[in-house]
Amino acid sequence: MNNPPIWGWIREGRPGPRVVVLAAPNRPRVEQELKGILKSIEQHAEIVAVDKQFAYEFENCNSDLVVVLGGDGSILQSARQMGHRQRPVLGVNLGKLGFLAAIPPSRFRDIWPDVCQGRFGVTNHLMLRCDVYQGDTIIHSMLGLNETSVLGGPPYTMMTIDLYIDSVLATTYACDGLIISTPIGSTAHNLSAGGPILRRNLQAFVISPISPHTLTMRPVVDTADRVFELTMKTEHPSASIVVDGRVVCHFAQDLRARISRASDTFQLISVPGHDDYQALREKLGWSGKPLLIE
Repeated sequence: MNNPPIWGWIREGRPGPRVVVLAAPNRPRVEQELKGILKSIEQHAEIVAVDKQFAYEFENCNSDLVVVLGGDGSILQSARQMGHRQRPVLGVNLGKLGFLAAIPPSRFRDIWPDVCQGRFGVTNHLMLRCDVYQGDTIIHSMLGLNETSVLGGPPYTMMTIDLYIDSVLATTYACDGLIISTPIGSTAHNLSAGGPILRRNLQAFVISPISPHTLTMRPVVDTADRVFELTMKTEHPSASIVVDGRVVCHFAQDLRARISRASDTFQLISVPGHDDYQALREKLGWSGKPLLIE
């Protein structure tokens, strides 16, 4: 068994970690819980910044950990905000589903002292990079934690999308859209589109067409070491490239989207008593009982 890592503040003899707190804006429940959570954090750690607008710059940040208050969308935002300066993240669920931000506020107060003493693990989750080329020039680039999608709007006509894997044509999709998802993203839009759930530490992508014209076009799982490129075979007036719910650009016929493993990984703090199958039981209704989201 590997020895647990010795975290920076412990190695340097500091009394606790330096922490950045990211709080989802305009959420009454976040505002309600924020003061008490900050008080708990301050008892064992140094707070570097409290960001309630998702605007904090991590470029020159010396923090050890990031605590995110919100839902899964806030976790996605934190990954995007940290960019190439990823830090271990502990998500406090103040949203609805809480698949990634899985710790309730009441439990946070119990586990936080152990976290500050280094008694926790970190799972490194695959992230993707989407580069959009026009010819040989990159005109857009974005990191993603969940997925890159090609989605359309009005007039809602079918798209024709070529998929190349490692520069070799794999297939041409006639479909309403296409999703290339990470394992974390496999329980998001990919799952809604009929794609499989991947274990979150797998090094793989899943390619899922949305409403394909040919029913034998099923989702495909492939290694994350491959490079996936998408082009529009025919022009579509409203096709867009979307990364984690954010529109990157209109997907014109002269563009090429290149999706590959990012050099960075998203570091999610894992605590005892929480695992992937527990999350599936509790969050996605795998207990056999209907899932009710208030």
